[in-house]
Amino acid sequence: MHAAGTVAFIAFWLFVAIMAVFGMSYDYRKRRLEMESLRTAIEHGQHLDPAVLEKLLAGQRPPRDDPQDLRPYLHIGGIITIAAGVGLLLAGLWVGGMQFPVAEYPLLAFGAFVVCIGIGLLAAVHALKRYPSPERSPDRTA
Repeated sequence: MHAAGTVAFIAFWLFVAIMAVFGMSYDYRKRRLEMESLRTAIEHGQHLDPAVLEKLLAGQRPPRDDPQDLRPYLHIGGIITIAAGVGLLLAGLWVGGMQFPVAEYPLLAFGAFVVCIGIGLLAAVHALKRYPSPERSPDRTA
């Protein structure tokens, strides 16, 4: 039984590592092909449409510094985290109360901890309302 758990543990993390490497490789190749097509067009003296150039270079720009851009992501993350915490609380009551009483309090504590993290994310959404958006410069896209 112990060997099966070890094999499952190793297989899971090996799968995660392989998927991460393939994801990074795919992203690198995609960006390289975009830049090669742009370079080829420039070398052949083709006129580049600003919309096409903007689309090709969109992935190369650093993210904007506007804290208001984070609000939807923090809000969604907070809701999902609170839902996961409530699920852990219910699992603690169900699993701990019915089958494994020793697991009840740790699951309840962990669920409460996750709910608190979600509440903190939602508090961050409201805290970002206090910060004004930085001034938009003419060369910065909206």
